[in-house]
Amino acid sequence: MCGIVGAVAQSNIVPILLEGLKRLEYRGYDSCGVAVHTGTGLQRVRSTERVAELVTQIERDQVQGLTGIAHTRWATHGAPATRNAHPHFSGPGKGGARIALVHNGIIENHDALRAELQDAGYVFESQTDTEVIAHLVDHLYDGDLFAAVQQATTRLTGAYAIAVFCVDEPHRVVGARQGSPLVVGRSRQGNYLASDALALAGTTDQIVYLEDGDVVDLQLARIWIVDREGQPVEREVHTVHIHTGEAELGPYRHYMQKEIFEQPRAVGDTLQNIESISPELFGDQAYSVFKAIDRVLILACGTSYYAGLTARYWIEAVAGIPVNVEIASEYRYRRSVPDPRTLVVTISQSGETADTLAALKHARSLGMDQTLTICNVGTSAMVRECKLAFITRAGVEIGVASTKAFTTQLTALYLLTLALAQVNGRLDEAQEIQELKSLRHLPVAIGAVLALEPQIMAWADRFAGKENALFLGRGMHYPIALEGALKLKEISYIHAEAYPAGELKHGPLALVTDAMPVITIAPHDELLEKLKSNMQEVHARGGELYVFADADSHIGSSEGIHVIRMPEHYGRLSPILHTVPLQLLAYHTACARGTDVDKPRNLAKSVTVE
Repeated sequence: MCGIVGAVAQSNIVPILLEGLKRLEYRGYDSCGVAVHTGTGLQRVRSTERVAELVTQIERDQVQGLTGIAHTRWATHGAPATRNAHPHFSGPGKGGARIALVHNGIIENHDALRAELQDAGYVFESQTDTEVIAHLVDHLYDGDLFAAVQQATTRLTGAYAIAVFCVDEPHRVVGARQGSPLVVGRSRQGNYLASDALALAGTTDQIVYLEDGDVVDLQLARIWIVDREGQPVEREVHTVHIHTGEAELGPYRHYMQKEIFEQPRAVGDTLQNIESISPELFGDQAYSVFKAIDRVLILACGTSYYAGLTARYWIEAVAGIPVNVEIASEYRYRRSVPDPRTLVVTISQSGETADTLAALKHARSLGMDQTLTICNVGTSAMVRECKLAFITRAGVEIGVASTKAFTTQLTALYLLTLALAQVNGRLDEAQEIQELKSLRHLPVAIGAVLALEPQIMAWADRFAGKENALFLGRGMHYPIALEGALKLKEISYIHAEAYPAGELKHGPLALVTDAMPVITIAPHDELLEKLKSNMQEVHARGGELYVFADADSHIGSSEGIHVIRMPEHYGRLSPILHTVPLQLLAYHTACARGTDVDKPRNLAKSVTVE
């Protein structure tokens, strides 16, 4: 959720850096900053305001340079404050510093590196993991910035994209990436780095997408790239038409990976401009509709159905309204008991899903006219058919396996839960403030989960040789287990099933062997101790457990129990966070098996036939 721009050029690069920050501001706006080489030293301007305020400061201070880096930040390590804003400085040099660095991602071993560098005499001014990298590069610097960055990256654990320059080498910027996008832009006027090609629109359309492990040396006369083995490599130069950015893969291998990493943005956009909870978020008639209903019927298919199952836990617990969730393709073929005081909610990415449209029409034919759709396309048939609508802001989703559409649906359904609770007098002002605070933090929290990708990739290598898998969850995380199993089978073709963990002893336990991985969602909630007992049932029978555990759940790794720790427990919104590692596990397992991730066999993106 951060943006990087860097440049080495023949003329003042500050306008390019600032324009890039403006284009990337949607990726983070807790703080922003620019650092340049003035010719005699390093100069830095940082702000906790928007980029427009940074521009004002830079114009006032007349900041200019031929080499520089810029950053816009969404806080993870450390609160939004000037001392935590990028770029970070390190080392003694002209102008008071030797190294300037910006960073996207999360460094998992920052605590150990911080202690080591403090022992070496470095004083930390910020709470960030990024300052650790700056001091590490300075500590390793011996006259060659490229070599220092190469050495530093071998010490980092986690995800990163970095851009760094040195006061002693005025026409050089070095970049590196691992698990976080970084692109190179080329032009006759200079060479550029950015976290997104969008930042370079209007400056250059010649883009090189760096791969994981790459380190790049940008100078005026050349671009030099080495891979993770330190071997020189040539990366293809692409002519990128920025206005078609949503349909461009960019630095990602597949659209699915791109869309997984777009989720912080998608959720942030879905929540954009929501300053309070009110029924009117769902339409002008929403208050009267919500007052007129005493139950909810959710109709959906596939991934959207699992979103509905999750919403049932939320709506019943928070709003106190009974909920029924139906697979749309089944609903209209059985004799149901209609109730005109039912809110019929349809969920669809495209808004054109044939089974869901047919189920909606069937419900209306039974006299249930209070209808609402949650969908990603404002001009779709579903929107036209329903009285109320909430349009998610996932953007175009090209991968068949839904990712960002699902998490934005969950976000919308949580908003619906809160709105229904408010109408029913179950959400007071203090609760509303706290809920909004949690929702606004969601994009940051998702970004922190995405940083777990390197660990999940290691698990995927083990999964690649499997043909069956079990997913376990309890309570509101059971539908997330269902979604995780669906993702794995959709794109890797591994047979996967999900169960409520308490059901193991009622049949599925018979399938458990050391050949079947058992993926477990283990949030630190009221069901954790019950879940631990279920895990022991697997472990006692030689099963191999792969556990996504909250940091404070006290589940340790041991023989047959593998644990990846989530960054934080997120209460009722935890299902949204736990969805993300399951997406990454499915994606990287499919990559390891060599399947067609974006176009899995026998499936299509928009199901417009019954």
